[in-house]
Amino acid sequence: MSIAVENVAYAAGKTIVVDGITLAVEQGKVLGLLGPNGSGKSSLLRLICRLRKVDSGIIRLAEQDIAAIPRANLARRVAFVEQQATTDTQLTVRDVVQLGRTPHRGLLSPWGVDDDLAVEDALARVDMAHRADQFWHTLSGGERQRVHIARALAQTPSELLLDEPTNHLDIQHQLEILSLVTRLGVTSIIALHDLNLAAMFCDSLAVLQNGKVVAAGAPQEVLTEHLIARVFGVRAHIERSAVHGRYNIQYAMG
Repeated sequence: MSIAVENVAYAAGKTIVVDGITLAVEQGKVLGLLGPNGSGKSSLLRLICRLRKVDSGIIRLAEQDIAAIPRANLARRVAFVEQQATTDTQLTVRDVVQLGRTPHRGLLSPWGVDDDLAVEDALARVDMAHRADQFWHTLSGGERQRVHIARALAQTPSELLLDEPTNHLDIQHQLEILSLVTRLGVTSIIALHDLNLAAMFCDSLAVLQNGKVVAAGAPQEVLTEHLIARVFGVRAHIERSAVHGRYNIQYAMG
């Protein structure tokens, strides 16, 4: 497995946030994390990239305990795109994306051709090359999100973690970004709210509730009308889409 989470627990003060979670992602596959607000999705992502320390359990990258991986090596390997990231510094779009190359460069290493190529490729992939010299703070919320995804791609990671990457994006760019992620061939875990996007783009799903995994498996196995009602509190009708062949979920009030 590329990423394996084994009975991991984490508490913030006296509040249990992640409660004995076990899940795994195969090399090159995309796992979607689903669940209502406060279910533990964001905290789990932070534990996987070691921004937070597990209270118990083990997280492995290719069979190696992340606690034993030097931080510099982990930073070269795992890229994390958070929900919201901001700065007051006057940075251009290219400046922000260039930050993705930091883990690959030593303290005295000169900027090289490989760095330029990685940055330009990342900008092109998220359709922001034409904004490369624009100041980051002048962008819309959706454009900023695309730039942060470009920063992660410039890092050339083997594992990619994304926390609500489609927030603030219009429908076209939601589809483009998730389609891009699935084509990368990079092991990815994506926290999502949109069940239809999860069904459309993810190889497998894990549904979290109150810090626990309550369902995991292929989208067609996990996304049932009963589970959606139990976890999300809404009635749903599920059918296979004639357009893309994946499940399509329609919601009903009351």
